[in-house]
Amino acid sequence: MSDQRSPLARLLRPRSIAVVGASPEPLSVGNNVLVNLRRFAYPGALHFVSRSRTEIDGTPCVPSIDDLPMGVDALVLIVPAQAVQESIEACGRRGVGGVVVFASGFSEQDEAGAVAQAAFARAARDADMVVLGPNCIGCVNYADGVPLTFEPVEPHPTNGPGVCVVAQSGAMQGNIRYALMGRGVPVAQSVSTGNEAVLSAEDYLDLLIDDPSITAFSLFVEQIRNPQRFLKLAARARAASKPIVLLHPGQSMRAREAAKSHTGALAGDHAIMRACVEREGVIVVGGLDELFDVTTLVTRYPKPVTGGVGVLSNSGALRGFSLDFCEEIGLDLPELSQSTHDALRAVLPSFAAIDNPLDITAAGMQKPSLFGDSAAALLDDPRVGFLLVAAMGGGKPQQINKWRAMRPVLEATSKPVAVVYMGDDYPLDPQFMEEMRDSGIPFFRSPDRALRALARLSAHGRAQPQDDVAAPTLKPLALDTHGPVAEWRGKAILNALGVSTPHGGLARNLDEARAIAARIGYPVVIKAQADSLAHKSEAGGVIVGLADEAALVEAHGRLLANVRAYDGALQLDGVLVEGMAPRGGLEMIVGARRDPLWGPVIVVGLGGVWTEALHDAVLLPAQASKAEIIARLGELKGAALLGGLRGAAPRDVDALANIAAMIGALMQADPRIAEIDVNPVNVYAQGEGALALDALIVMS
Repeated sequence: MSDQRSPLARLLRPRSIAVVGASPEPLSVGNNVLVNLRRFAYPGALHFVSRSRTEIDGTPCVPSIDDLPMGVDALVLIVPAQAVQESIEACGRRGVGGVVVFASGFSEQDEAGAVAQAAFARAARDADMVVLGPNCIGCVNYADGVPLTFEPVEPHPTNGPGVCVVAQSGAMQGNIRYALMGRGVPVAQSVSTGNEAVLSAEDYLDLLIDDPSITAFSLFVEQIRNPQRFLKLAARARAASKPIVLLHPGQSMRAREAAKSHTGALAGDHAIMRACVEREGVIVVGGLDELFDVTTLVTRYPKPVTGGVGVLSNSGALRGFSLDFCEEIGLDLPELSQSTHDALRAVLPSFAAIDNPLDITAAGMQKPSLFGDSAAALLDDPRVGFLLVAAMGGGKPQQINKWRAMRPVLEATSKPVAVVYMGDDYPLDPQFMEEMRDSGIPFFRSPDRALRALARLSAHGRAQPQDDVAAPTLKPLALDTHGPVAEWRGKAILNALGVSTPHGGLARNLDEARAIAARIGYPVVIKAQADSLAHKSEAGGVIVGLADEAALVEAHGRLLANVRAYDGALQLDGVLVEGMAPRGGLEMIVGARRDPLWGPVIVVGLGGVWTEALHDAVLLPAQASKAEIIARLGELKGAALLGGLRGAAPRDVDALANIAAMIGALMQADPRIAEIDVNPVNVYAQGEGALALDALIVMS
């Protein structure tokens, strides 16, 4: 009966394995693979291919791949790069499910290598066969005891489901795996994907999201091959409560050439990736320490949590440090409720200050039960979503006593908790460490690292899509053009969406300009209009503050002369005449950009002159709801300006978010729109709305 499993399932859980290039020579690649298989006591059928030997350790060898039995599930290919093509074709003839290719010298090396890699990838796909690699160190299925790697590895009892580690780099895959194992985090699968000629990180996610042996994914990915597929898989993982923690280098790499707008400058490639994946529940971390720390936490606490952190310590100095550090990393330290205050007052000494962070004082040394009682009170507070116990462990008996006092409380809660025994690398009691590891409670030696990891979890909880009124379904624009669209036409599009712009109109000549100004009232601003004149100020095509008709007449002639001097061949549509915007508005920018890989995103931030000076903006997928946009606006460095600073009235954030949501809906409705830049948007006091003062739309 033929095997109905997918080729990748056959590769990861093979019932039979062939090793091409098997060798008894110690420390050779071929021998390392065999030693790993023996060490893991692999129970399936083993087949060896060797041109120079008839048997290895009692197992017969055949001289070529064509001599293998039909239908081997997984084949480890230990041959030089120039022999890979022929070997892959032979594997296809024998019905192999999947092949691991260690050899390097392909796309990572030069163009000729890339061509050779593409050729053997085509041969594999034609044979309905998957390939792991090339330029990889293989994979290890710890859950089922299948090591397909030349890296010396030991069995890792998982005692249940565990993490799947995926990295394109072999060394990084090992780094992550060892770090997690060292913390007692179970690892179920570990994969080095290498050049990803056939299989990419998305393929492993697709297969393993529904696998009961996998609880979470820890990824180090330098390139996401198929962003749209990755987003769909991330949504599946979120629905299955299997967090994906991602470290994706490239934040500082030069972005692809952006369109000439502020939006393009604010929405770099890495930032777009992050905005899109975080909305689907992926936790993007900024470094290796965070990757280890956050993976440790989500393995124990996979469901998103909101709320602030409660910090419990026996150090008053740590309290002050936590206040500063949590503000720096954006982690909320909520005020405790009255009931929590009362519960703590009932157990703590009278001289203890009841606050968050909470210092239980040195009384915890004589009465370890204070750690457990205080932890229980903090965890019962509905404002506390996370708990960090950061203590000086003291001597060995104290380490154990403090831990045993709080262990039942920490193990019973569903809220994420972490324990820190400060003192950096100072040795701790082995019995305490054994009990700590057995509990599965995340343990740290650094309060900084623990708080940073909890901040990532807190942001992850806030980033989940919010229920909101469905965005309107819009129609594509009735435009037959490419490149920039003149401001007057862009504003007409915005008006149709319900976005307010200054009163005015396009004047084809001076008489029309006079009539428009008379209708809307002075003072007015005039702007030269043409699709090819996206940046009017550079051409002297904007003149503001015209107080009366005489000023308008003079300025109109001057503006036309400026544009002729700038580009004598430029044909204007006319001059846009608008009323001056009311004073008192906060200048913001709302924009959108269509990334060729990730799709459309929207940008909201401080506008006007502040755009280039501060680069203070938030980035969201175009489908973000108004509620999500409002929540993200709170992350701006200048968020206090929206809330009303130094007695100023709070701004109409709802109106600003509505503009952003409508622009996002427009980007989704018309895939021809490459970019939208509305800068500035004047945001007035709450209830007074927002006014789009300029608009640039770029069609692809």
